[in-house]
Amino acid sequence: MKTTIKMLLLSTVLTTGFSDCKASNEALPQEDDGYQTYIHTGDTFEHLQFTDIKNQAVRFDAKHKKLVILFATWCSDSQRLLSELKQSELLTQAELTIVAIGREETNTTLEQFNETMQLPIHFIADPNRDIYNTYANKGIPRVILLDERNQVMQTLIGEQPNTLSKLNWN
Repeated sequence: MKTTIKMLLLSTVLTTGFSDCKASNEALPQEDDGYQTYIHTGDTFEHLQFTDIKNQAVRFDAKHKKLVILFATWCSDSQRLLSELKQSELLTQAELTIVAIGREETNTTLEQFNETMQLPIHFIADPNRDIYNTYANKGIPRVILLDERNQVMQTLIGEQPNTLSKLNWN
């Protein structure tokens, strides 16, 4: 009897389709579900320089487009998005700067995460959500595409597969 109940509970959990990147009672993002993005197409991105987990200065210059990913190492949607990034041609584009900002992450947790992931991008720790809270209220991963002048071209909530294929580079 106990085994049957355990199997039923496990089956229910596996088939509900929830994401562990948001509260379990939140549905996938809709226009009116409370997800807010505080930066919009045409706005200028506020954070133009960072120090990454390797203590390297990262400056958003006027030469390259930028892809900013707001994520968390524990989030399965974030892990999937970064795995998709790893398989994409985006990593080979010399004219693109990619920065992954770890919400509530430290240099140590990001270093440990990238030991496994092996992504050749800049990881930035955001332990107190200072950067994240400037751009969104909830939901990760978030993707922000910037032009050469650091103006927003597009924002996406990356909780669904193939988010990177939805980037509009024009």
